[in-house]
Amino acid sequence: MQIRKADLQVAMSAAMWSAGSLNGLGAGQLLPAALALCLIVPPVLLLSRPMRQLELGEDAARASGVPVHAVRLCLMALGVALTATVTASAGPIAFIVLAAPQIARRLTRPADVTLLPSALAGSLLLLAADQIAQHAFATQLPVGVMTVTIGGLYFLWLIARESRK
Repeated sequence: MQIRKADLQVAMSAAMWSAGSLNGLGAGQLLPAALALCLIVPPVLLLSRPMRQLELGEDAARASGVPVHAVRLCLMALGVALTATVTASAGPIAFIVLAAPQIARRLTRPADVTLLPSALAGSLLLLAADQIAQHAFATQLPVGVMTVTIGGLYFLWLIARESRK
């Protein structure tokens, strides 16, 4: 068994990143993420129409001329790239991706989950969690701790509500 040694500051930074934290992020971390997003978002927007057609089912999408397998592969690769960009910048912030589409669906009441309301709901949820993590307690918490708490409470409420139906 090998014993790993690390500088205390490096170890603390790694622990904060693994909890998902926006504390201490600055322009140095914003520039690479912004550049990556400038490269990734345009193809996502171009694939939004085929993605909506895929929601109707493979057969309907194929009948309307959508190359189903190629579009799915591209969407999956772009989703991984978007997730990797955000995770590299702020760490793994849990529950945003699970709760945001559900919140957006309940607020906008569309037949399907649309991308823009989900992104806005996720942004607002992250902003609220970050504000609470920074200002509600005597010490600043990683935002990931707050998103897990908020997300967990939301899903408990959602399960209780659905079980009553």
